[in-house]
Amino acid sequence: MDAESGDEVLVLVEDPALLHSIRRVAAAADRGLNEADIADARRVWGTAPIVIVDRHAAIECRNRLPRRPRVVLLCDGPPAVEEWRIATAVGAEHVLGVPDDEAALVAVLGEQLERVEGDGAVLAVVGGCGGAGASTLAAAIALTAAARTQSTLLLDADAWGSGIDVLLGIEEVPGLRWSGLSIEGGRISAAALRDALPPLGERLRVLACGRRSHGNTGPTAAAVRAVIDAGRDSGDLVVCDASRFPNQVTETILEVADLVLLVVPATVRACIAAGKVSAWIADLNPNQGLVVRGPAPGGLRGPDVAEVLELPLIASMRAERRLTGMLEHGGLSPGKRSPLTVAAGTVLDTVGSRPRSRKWAA
Repeated sequence: MDAESGDEVLVLVEDPALLHSIRRVAAAADRGLNEADIADARRVWGTAPIVIVDRHAAIECRNRLPRRPRVVLLCDGPPAVEEWRIATAVGAEHVLGVPDDEAALVAVLGEQLERVEGDGAVLAVVGGCGGAGASTLAAAIALTAAARTQSTLLLDADAWGSGIDVLLGIEEVPGLRWSGLSIEGGRISAAALRDALPPLGERLRVLACGRRSHGNTGPTAAAVRAVIDAGRDSGDLVVCDASRFPNQVTETILEVADLVLLVVPATVRACIAAGKVSAWIADLNPNQGLVVRGPAPGGLRGPDVAEVLELPLIASMRAERRLTGMLEHGGLSPGKRSPLTVAAGTVLDTVGSRPRSRKWAA
């Protein structure tokens, strides 16, 4: 088989009995297989329509590769509690045991393969400390992506914040907020969602908490997951402004994100706080990248902060001098040469430098 084919199911399984079952099922489903080991999997990890892993491969993928959809954990016999725990850690959508579940595996291999070409990406933006500027960067990334003709969905996931619609100056624009969103059956129509949300230009839609919202009327974990899935499956870039405090909503975002951006001011105190946040994020998603924000009163540089936190540095940005006045008079609208726009562009270039959105270095 051609190992680079985007139509082949990636198989990371060592057990001969499981491999025999997979080959038989693939023949029944008329699907080609790319049988690989973990060392060779990275180059096709993001392009394969489906990935089948055994228990050992699932653990290795959790530690070495970014999360992606359509992963199947296959077991020899009925799945035990430990297999379900591993499946949750790796983000597997199906846990199947052979031979009993071979019919189900046939169905999985044959369903919805055409959706892969239109899949979007999910970025979670988290502040390493209070006042880090995560909301501002998330909004700048969404604005820059939309300016690059990318269909974009910006989610405000912090019910205790001022509202990302306020930050953008569109709080008076009619449209759906989290408090008015009803999710039935755990799914939502992407087209209906976009039509209902406040627009900012042609390609950006914003889902905010609203000024009268609070922690008890903000998004739920189920609603956040449904909205993210709808955006991703329709090919949107989904940018999530996530809280740095542990809660079910934030943990859901971190678990499904393709990349988590940690925003850290260039100060010693911020680095200390960010180390705690980064360690918590790592338990949920190993795919982190760092954005360091100026000013740097003590002379800390982006590479210094990256070395301390042991995270890949995606962008360093100097202070945005016009930011306060901009936010007080009309909302965020950085120019093309703005530090925010430049940093946002670097983040998007990192995404675009890979053949598929989930095959990132960070």
